[in-house]
Amino acid sequence: MASDVDTAPLVGRADTVGALRSALLDDVAPGQTAAVFLTGESGVGKTRLLSEVGERLRDAGALVLTGVCLDIGDASPLHPLRQALRRLDADLTEARTSSAVRGLLQVFDEETPGPDGAGALLERVSRGLHLVAGGRPLVLVLDDLQWVDRSTRQLLLYLLAGLGDLQLSVLAAIRAESLQGAHPLRRVLTELRRLRSVRVVDLAPLDRAGTDELAAAIAGAPLAPEAADQMWQRSGGNPFVVEELARDLRDGHDGLSDTLREVFLARVDALPQPAHAVVHAVAAGVEPVEHWLLAQVVRLPEDQLIEAVREAVAHRLLVGADDGYRLRHRLVAEVLAHELLPAERAALHRRYAETLTSATAELHQARLAHHWRLAGEPARALPAAMAAAREAERLHGYAEAHRHWSAALSLATTPPAVLPDGGRPEPVEVDRAELLTHAAESAHHCGEHARALALLEELAAEPAGPPTCALHIRRARYLAAAGRSAPAEAEYRRVLATADCTPRERATAAAHLAELLLHLGRYAEAGDQAREALRLAAEVEGTASEVVLASSALGFSEAYLEDPDAGLAVMRRALDTAERSGRPEDVACAYLHLAELLTGPLNILEEGVVVARRGAERVAELGLGRTWETRLLAIATNGLFRVGQWAEAEKVVAAALRHRPSGADAVELLLARCRLSVGYGDVEASDRDLEAVATVLAGGGARHVLPMLILRAGLAMWQGRHDLARQAVQRGLTESRSDDVIVLATLAWHGLRAEAEASASRTVEVDPNAVRRLREVVDRVAGKSGKAGAPVRYVADAFLALCAAELSRLDGRGDPELWARAATEWDRRNHPYPAAYSRLRQAEALLARRSRVATAGKLLRQAHQTAQALGAVPLSEEIRTLAGRARVALDEGTAAARPAPRPRAAEPAAPTVDELVVLTAREREVLAAVAEGLTNREIGQRLFISERTIGVHVSHIFDKLQVRTRVQASAIFLRNRAE
Repeated sequence: MASDVDTAPLVGRADTVGALRSALLDDVAPGQTAAVFLTGESGVGKTRLLSEVGERLRDAGALVLTGVCLDIGDASPLHPLRQALRRLDADLTEARTSSAVRGLLQVFDEETPGPDGAGALLERVSRGLHLVAGGRPLVLVLDDLQWVDRSTRQLLLYLLAGLGDLQLSVLAAIRAESLQGAHPLRRVLTELRRLRSVRVVDLAPLDRAGTDELAAAIAGAPLAPEAADQMWQRSGGNPFVVEELARDLRDGHDGLSDTLREVFLARVDALPQPAHAVVHAVAAGVEPVEHWLLAQVVRLPEDQLIEAVREAVAHRLLVGADDGYRLRHRLVAEVLAHELLPAERAALHRRYAETLTSATAELHQARLAHHWRLAGEPARALPAAMAAAREAERLHGYAEAHRHWSAALSLATTPPAVLPDGGRPEPVEVDRAELLTHAAESAHHCGEHARALALLEELAAEPAGPPTCALHIRRARYLAAAGRSAPAEAEYRRVLATADCTPRERATAAAHLAELLLHLGRYAEAGDQAREALRLAAEVEGTASEVVLASSALGFSEAYLEDPDAGLAVMRRALDTAERSGRPEDVACAYLHLAELLTGPLNILEEGVVVARRGAERVAELGLGRTWETRLLAIATNGLFRVGQWAEAEKVVAAALRHRPSGADAVELLLARCRLSVGYGDVEASDRDLEAVATVLAGGGARHVLPMLILRAGLAMWQGRHDLARQAVQRGLTESRSDDVIVLATLAWHGLRAEAEASASRTVEVDPNAVRRLREVVDRVAGKSGKAGAPVRYVADAFLALCAAELSRLDGRGDPELWARAATEWDRRNHPYPAAYSRLRQAEALLARRSRVATAGKLLRQAHQTAQALGAVPLSEEIRTLAGRARVALDEGTAAARPAPRPRAAEPAAPTVDELVVLTAREREVLAAVAEGLTNREIGQRLFISERTIGVHVSHIFDKLQVRTRVQASAIFLRNRAE
């Protein structure tokens, strides 16, 4: 079974191709024989592999004969060999070999009467093949060997036994599902297996990585995580199925293609009736289907059931394991779902449900709910769905709980179907408000924030719904999680202002409001609100969660504004309290704020990253992977970015994105990834993430506005769009209500840098009003930071040093002493990126003054080394531009002694040393593609890595080869490859 092999790459088979070449050519001594028989299910890629290996063997000097066996009962004897010889004759240009081929074809047409005719024919064919080979290794490649005729089987036995005095290798493909019962090829393979030179290889489906790679190649781009998961589940790694599904996805076709449907139906229809029933039953079940359960559903005697299962496994439709049976491809279930009548499907599911209900073992409530629902009995499915949801909640499986509660809501409104006896089951009384409450809360916990809010509105309309104050608190929690902090704050304040709310509700609202104010950077307000929450909580029993939230907010506020040690102690006690209470959200909140404090204001980066990652693991155990784990991993990403471990940060953010978060959780992660993208200079990825963040924040997410605007300004500056950078900064200054002097100092630095860049490039006029306002912000930050805790002042001072240095660029040519101070400040704080930027500006200021050129060169080399190590492409390019203008060599060895120019010659002189030895293997691959004239995007598609990463590799290549253009790099590659 082949697909469009011209367009589909061979994926995941490199090791197999190498092993087959060795077994069929490299390891075969003169005069010896060898054979490899490839078995595997239809579509697994046998034909494509035969073609690829045949080409490799042909290129290595072997004579390759390729033939295909026919699925007809009256095929002529030795048909695949005849076909192979005719193909060879048509391609030959050498007269001697062509004569030998035609002589052998004539042998087939001559009759050999008598009892010894078969043996004589085999001997004559062997001699003819010897003449055709002409001393070369001969390889016979046969496809669809399951349909081989009797004469060809005899010939294979004759030749591989060494009776033909011929160096011969055989590569043949066999459909595994066809070798059933007394198939004659089974006896032949049994005989041949006794020969040490014969191997039988079962070609397995692709693994997950190979499936993703093949699907991306067919679709033209990597699949989204959800689509990739579905591709893997539906295809089972079968390359033919992957190609068909990927083409449908690429071309926008819905549903299952007719090709795939017919392929799988044909395989199922070929089964005996008992095996056919087994496959239908497993397709309707919830995998894995245990043997005892399958026996009750199909109602076959044990010996017939085992034989039926064996047939289904042999036909590569089922897979058996200790825990039960599964379909090899979930697509089979999709195909068979349309082959049964509705009554047949309902009866099958009813048998499953009745068997599970009557089983003495513990009930699987989720499976029971599934089967009763599809059997058309919602009244019996509903209690099982509710029990499954409660069990999932107990195990912190909130995504599963939400699915079950949603199913219960649907079942509660589904009219019962008519039973087989003609009656209708009694409806089950259920509290709809209870179902909505559980469904909304589980949606909130698993990150379905929009769904949680929608369910809450339904709950508010229920007469038996919760009190008004409780609804306000829930709505505020869900709004905050969705990234809509402004309406969330209003909801909390409404509770605190309402006299009808209970003391417990007021304590809850106060604690959550304190935590929200903390996220918004309003630390003084957060501290005051936290103290009020603790006072209210002290008057009410059972307020451990409120104490954890308020203590975390109070500790952060104290650490930021007053005493870092005292604040940290409060936060660590809050974490201990949360762990003792065991409530997942309390544990997550305590870890989150502690990690934020360490990686942010206190600048204890290494410990902060460790706490964030440890917290992420802990909350993942508690079922909060899509929400709190992603936010903790975003904090870890930011910490790794600041200490210069960008590659590790990229891995962390990629792992977090697999959860596909939403709302505020997604914003945190997108901002963390965007920070990396801006540093890397990936404009497209940065724009995409910032647009996504802006879309979410349109609902009122003030907490993330300043980080978004800072990144927008940074990106605009690397693009040379200083007016856009100015607009972003000025908007941030207008909208900010934050007490966070570090964020304000960062914003002011970006604003001053934008004005300085505009002045230097003369692309945009400097805005005196903007500069004046920025100076005021700098003064305000300096005043506020003086009243903050020592660690906060420590970080703020470094940003203020950058602001002072940028102001010197606006006042003249830049003060190298101020830039030197900024570099020193950031070195002390272990932030390599701003330190490298400061050295660039210091060197620029020195060169503008035409003084200390040697010092400027040293600074540029240090900055360039840091930027290259980080992968900061825009910063590296700016450093190289300045170095080029100043004629500063960025390689110290080159600066000391430039190599003498090569002598002119008629032909280019060959290098005495491989100039590419300094490149890694991956960099050589990238350079080879550059030499082909491919763009970074095209190279990324070929090598299956991002365009940004290709840019980093190209930058490293330029630096190592000491070139400045792709043409120069390509010339070096071609010159060295010639050798």
